Amino acid sequence: MLTEAQILSALRNCYDPALPCNVVDLGLVRSISIQHDPEAPGAGIPGVPRKHRIYIELVLTSPTDEAAAQVTAQIQNRLAGLEEAGETIVVILNEPPWTPLQITPAGRRILGLDGNPNLVQIR
Repeated sequence: MLTEAQILSALRNCYDPALPCNVVDLGLVRSISIQHDPEAPGAGIPGVPRKHRIYIELVLTSPTDEAAAQVTAQIQNRLAGLEEAGETIVVILNEPPWTPLQITPAGRRILGLDGNPNLVQIR
């Protein structure tokens, strides 16, 4: 069974076009839904892994059409590499907008915001 943890781990290899950090640690992912896909190729054949439809809702740091297309393509390509992943549907949300307060502690380290007295600390 495909899990949210596996998906989040894979999404740590998908990066925001504007900031050098992954979409998970920037706090862009709003929700993940995983549903069995009974219509996937090979469904019902013994020995073939069950495929799942993955729905991901996220916001962008810079909500442009180009950024949306880039992030969507990264996510779909990355999740296609998971054996149990079938169709991935990415929905870009406009509300509530992203703010730097949503960056995780790991994301702050990646961006060099922790431990640097010359930068404003985001808490």
